[in-house]
Amino acid sequence: MNYFILLPLFATVFAGKSPRLKFVVHEPPRFRFMKPENYISMYHQEGTNTLYVGGQAVIYVLTFTDRGVRDLQIPVVTDETANATCMAKSALPKLECDNFITVIQKVNDTFVVCGTNAGSPKCWLLVNDTVLTDVGQQGSGQIASASDISPPYPSQRSISLTADGSLYSALSSVGGHAGSIRRTFGSQKLLKTENVWLLNPQFAGAAVIPASQKFKEEIYFFFSEINKTARVDEEPYRARIGRVCTVDEGGIKALLADSWTTFMKARVMCGAGSTQQQYNNIKQAVVLTAQDKRAGVMYGLFANAWGRTVICAYSIEDIDQAFSTSKLKGYSSPFIGSRPGTCVRKNSTTGGHNDIKNLGVIRYHPEIEDVIRPVGVAPLDLPTDDHITHTVADIVLAVNDEHYSVLYLGTEQGKVLKVLHTSEEAFIISQYSLFRNEGPVLNMAIDSQKGHLYVGTAMEVQRLPLADCGRYGDTCRECILSRDPYCGWDRARRRCIAIPPGYNISSGALIQHLDQSNASICGEAAALKQRKTSPREVVVQSNTSVFLPCPVRSFHATYRWEKDNCIMNYPCLLSGDSCVLGPAVDVPLKEGVFRCMATEDGFKVEVISYRLVYNGGPLAASLASTLGPSLLLAAAALWLL
Repeated sequence: MNYFILLPLFATVFAGKSPRLKFVVHEPPRFRFMKPENYISMYHQEGTNTLYVGGQAVIYVLTFTDRGVRDLQIPVVTDETANATCMAKSALPKLECDNFITVIQKVNDTFVVCGTNAGSPKCWLLVNDTVLTDVGQQGSGQIASASDISPPYPSQRSISLTADGSLYSALSSVGGHAGSIRRTFGSQKLLKTENVWLLNPQFAGAAVIPASQKFKEEIYFFFSEINKTARVDEEPYRARIGRVCTVDEGGIKALLADSWTTFMKARVMCGAGSTQQQYNNIKQAVVLTAQDKRAGVMYGLFANAWGRTVICAYSIEDIDQAFSTSKLKGYSSPFIGSRPGTCVRKNSTTGGHNDIKNLGVIRYHPEIEDVIRPVGVAPLDLPTDDHITHTVADIVLAVNDEHYSVLYLGTEQGKVLKVLHTSEEAFIISQYSLFRNEGPVLNMAIDSQKGHLYVGTAMEVQRLPLADCGRYGDTCRECILSRDPYCGWDRARRRCIAIPPGYNISSGALIQHLDQSNASICGEAAALKQRKTSPREVVVQSNTSVFLPCPVRSFHATYRWEKDNCIMNYPCLLSGDSCVLGPAVDVPLKEGVFRCMATEDGFKVEVISYRLVYNGGPLAASLASTLGPSLLLAAAALWLL
């Protein structure tokens, strides 16, 4: 007897930590690099269609439209002297002896661009998106040395961001280069961290923490430090949050004259409660806050010693409370006057005895005792087999007038997971396969105003809509079960649409249900009689085993097969994106109508049906003689699906 074998081993379909939906997106707009760009930086200003990408000796100015991408490439060559010096250093990888663009930031109306310049960092100003000019003392402010803004080599991690007209830079430690947090460009005084404050830091991110009073605005820096006291069986890292005030203008001539006077740091824990399974190496961090408020959430991407990655979520209010009230490590005396490290107006410092004492406290005791622990104690419940390489986040106002967090997680395989995070769970809305050439997601940028996500690998950059509502289906039930905060079911137009800007919650006709899967709010739409499909006839020879494929739409549904509308169900076995019914000892496939049924949220729908006919005469004989019995289902599957 001949058999058509789909896979040697089948897996059962089940809900859980898998994405509910999976999409393959290869349509424009996308841009492909002419050569691999293994290190890319990105800058995108919200509300525009232009993305700046820093590559190897080039800046790509990419303008996206729905039809494609218009690109302008600005070469940024390496100094010959710097290149020769780099090539002479035998210990360095020669591939890093080039000018990798590590910083593209807009400070007020000025574009600052910095690159590695073959180990001798250099900065420029980008004028009119076309011309690079050397940077020096500028009328708009002062600028630090390029080596304080850009790392000398692309493998050294750096972070940059702008706040209140100034550029802030954080350089990770590598080789003989000590790490630092600095204010590096703008009208304010240029400041730095003291060397003793940071222990070989590896920076993971930074964010501005807004405040209703401008002088209380802060910047958080996220990094890992070497743990000098680690035992042999412990990880050599500890995750940290560092904090400075944007109004900081440094200390006095005798103490912290060119250093931060508000720098404080705290340890961050990510793990399963008090168990030994802890993730101490923070790889990336993003922050969501409401405008002018300290309320919000920080998401940290952590790794353990074995390379496994997880996401932990933290309350910004909890972090702020810790920095405001915790004891300082190694300091037990009472504070005199204001608490050391407090954000105060720059004209408040008088240089009096109390101020000098507070500067001394910060100089020698910048770490707080309180440990920052995640909301819900443990990491978010996400797939364990997806190695996450990059993440961005968005905060979305839903039709119930509540804010919801949406995470976009880029993976080692070049996929993007779209995740809804509620107070109860992390729900994986969908998975996007974007790139023909699989490779890790290196960078992402999000534009909440225009509703776009930019995703970059070493080979290409793709733009996705944040509100991808049309992919969910054309029924109320499919729209609601997506649990996508960007999308709602329009009762009047009977369509799944993006929530329009300025949507009037009180008078609007859109419905959502985000806190759990519940399509009952669709009312009659979900209670319609079970949809029947027209059976597709499959005619085969009697000596051929048949495997019937059923396309999987939702990976959170349970799939079963029914025959001739009888009570007995047959199991459905997962093969790729299909559920397959095949012969087994206790499941012989005989003539009749087989229906594939998907059950989700307590509602059953018919996906596809087949009428199986044996010994059909000319059709079966023709197919068998042309293709052979072992390929019969392959032809049927192509014809049917």
